[in-house]
Amino acid sequence: MARKKSARRQKLERAALYPLDWLEERSGLIGGVRYFLFRKVPGDTNWFHTLGSATLTAFLVQLVTGVILAMYYQPDPRTAHASIEHITNDITLGWLVRGMHRWGASVFIILMFMHMGRVFLFGAYKYPRELNWIVGVLLLATGLFEGLTGYLLPYDQTAYWATVVAININGTAPFVGPFLASLLRGGAEIGPDVLARFYSLHMLLVPGALIGLIGLHLYLVVRLGVTSPPWSPDAAGREPEVAPPPARSGLVKPRPRASGVRGRPTE
Repeated sequence: MARKKSARRQKLERAALYPLDWLEERSGLIGGVRYFLFRKVPGDTNWFHTLGSATLTAFLVQLVTGVILAMYYQPDPRTAHASIEHITNDITLGWLVRGMHRWGASVFIILMFMHMGRVFLFGAYKYPRELNWIVGVLLLATGLFEGLTGYLLPYDQTAYWATVVAININGTAPFVGPFLASLLRGGAEIGPDVLARFYSLHMLLVPGALIGLIGLHLYLVVRLGVTSPPWSPDAAGREPEVAPPPARSGLVKPRPRASGVRGRPTE
C-alpha cells in the first residue's frame, strides 16, 4: 500500500512545480515538449533515422562555435586574417573552437546529403510529406550558401580566389545570374565591402533562414511521423497516421472513427 505524502512534502512539490504550471497555463509549451519527446514511433525504426538528428546536432555545434568566433573576429580586409591567427594561436582553446567550426561545416553538409539520400531511398518524400521534402531541399540550398559565405571570412589567398570563382560561376546563371553576382560582389568587382557583406550574410541572414526552416521541418516531422524502411512489412500499402495537435494537458487522443465504408454514410 502506497504511503501518503506528508503535508510538508506536498507543499514542496507544489512549490517546485509552480514555475512549470505557470508556464504551461500561459503558453502550453510543457505539453508540446512532452508530446515531442514521448510520441510514438514505428517499431522498425533503425539507425538510418538518426541522420536527421545528427544533422541537427552538427548545426547546433556550428551555431555555438560560430557565436564564440564572432566575439573575436574582425570583418575588415586589413585585420580579418590577423584576427583569425589571433583566435588560433592566442585565445584559450581557440584552435579547438575554430577547428570544430571549420571541419564541422563539412560534416554538416555531408550529413545533409546523407539524410536526404535516406529520405529518397525510403520514399519519405511521398504523400503526405511532399512539403517536408521541399523544405529539406531549401535547407540544403541554404546550408550550401552558408558554407559559401563563410569560406571567405579567413580572407587568405585560397579563400579570396575561391570566392571569386564561386561568384563568377553564379554570374553565368540565366536571367538572375548577373544580378546575383553584382549583389554578392557589392559592385562590378570584388572590393573591400564584399567581406562585410559576406560576414553579415553568414552571421545574420542565412542562420536566421536556417533556424526558421529547421523549425518548420521539425514541426512537419512531428505532425506526420517517420516512415518505415522499405523492407519493412509496415511500409507497403499503409498511409501514415497524422498526429493530432498537442494540448496543454499532454497528449490528445484521436477521435474514434465512425463505422462504415469510407466515403459513404453509415446506415
